Amino acid sequence: MDATTIVTIAVLMGLAAALYSTVGHGGASAYLAIMAIFAVAPETMRPTALALNLIVAGLGSWRYWRAGQTNMKLLLLFAATAVPAAFIGGGIMIAPEIYRPLVGALLWAAALRLFWQPSELAQREIRPVSATVALPVGALLGLLAGLTGTGGGIFLSPLIILFGWEDARRTSGVVAGFIFVNSIAGLAGNVASVRSLPAELPFFAGAVVLGALAGTWLGIGRLPKPRLLQGLGLVLVIAGAKLIFT
Repeated sequence: MDATTIVTIAVLMGLAAALYSTVGHGGASAYLAIMAIFAVAPETMRPTALALNLIVAGLGSWRYWRAGQTNMKLLLLFAATAVPAAFIGGGIMIAPEIYRPLVGALLWAAALRLFWQPSELAQREIRPVSATVALPVGALLGLLAGLTGTGGGIFLSPLIILFGWEDARRTSGVVAGFIFVNSIAGLAGNVASVRSLPAELPFFAGAVVLGALAGTWLGIGRLPKPRLLQGLGLVLVIAGAKLIFT
């Protein structure tokens, strides 16, 4: 990989990290799409995306928690079953044409709802989710996270928002923590892939840290909740396109 390509990929990843971390996400789906555009070896893409996801989500988790924007009870409910499921999913290889188009279409449908009347959606009454719902949902999302090589945040965020389980800003705190633990489990489930991490990873990591610092600064206190929902909608559009077209 030549220097120009490395710099270009790093800049794009930094911008993606800024956008995704604004809503508590790690950016794995964007990193995968960027690497696909530049024809990075397939065996390198998945562990690289998870490693960068881990960095961004870890930083985001800490910053949202420090700002008091993390519902720990909700996070633990989802993570309890998601982590073992992500570990299992990380070691499963399924032909992508089986699940990618359906999941991508569902993400687009969720994005449309977030773009439609975001102010009203941001003001909805919070309805706490029960453990009987959260535990199986967490398992399903963890499995999807492991299968797709992401932290699962693109699936959890719209569910929390659309079902009114938490508000927009605190959803970001929950999702950042969820992505962090799932990324660890996903890498552990396919530990052999760590040997495929590229030598250029430190450059990419530095870029996403800078992006995440900017994104979390915006997400924690600068952007109003309706804009956060629209930002999440944009993230879902990108993630859905990546699943469907790459």
